[in-house]
Amino acid sequence: MHRCIGSDGRFSFERVLSVIRELDADIIALQEFETRREGIDQLEQLSRHTGMKAIAGITMFSEHTHYGNALLSRLEIEQVRREDISVKGREPRGAIYIKTRLGKVSIQVVATHLGLLPGERLTQVKQLLKMFERKSADVSILMGDLNEWYLWGRSLRRLHAHFNKGVALATFPSQFPLLALDRIWIKPQSCLHSVTSYKTGVTRKASDHLPLMAKLIL
Repeated sequence: MHRCIGSDGRFSFERVLSVIRELDADIIALQEFETRREGIDQLEQLSRHTGMKAIAGITMFSEHTHYGNALLSRLEIEQVRREDISVKGREPRGAIYIKTRLGKVSIQVVATHLGLLPGERLTQVKQLLKMFERKSADVSILMGDLNEWYLWGRSLRRLHAHFNKGVALATFPSQFPLLALDRIWIKPQSCLHSVTSYKTGVTRKASDHLPLMAKLIL
């Protein structure tokens, strides 16, 4: 969400909301989410205007607003857990875990935003994979901004080993995407139908990253 400040430097919660509604996804992971700005309770507004359950994963607190990750789900949520994956001396980071289901298929989802240093990301990926190991489900999904600039970075190698090699599409910067910083991993991979970056005139301006969308067949 980039605090709802677009690539044009303008704050617009309504513009970000329009993109989220247009995606029409069942589960959405949001990074750089701010709970309140210019009098707008963003979590409440996201839930009200999408009809989805909204969960905040706050990593930084202040007197007037809080900041971190958020997750929206159209599916009924059976379990929620928030995990602190911060590395000492670095910006606080977190992950949101939910367990849900579609019919008889159980689904576990982790939404996150990793750090800027390679060693930091590797530590965080190890912690994320332990979250999946502690719980079982028919389908596992990891999605978010991984901030991994190198296609063969150690954190990506760990994720490839667990999920198999994922799809890498350029999403940053939104106006002229060059880097595949945002990723969605699915296990088993046979459930994955497609992964696309969502490019429109609005998404190029609404945030500094393009939305990444995966379609699954369950």
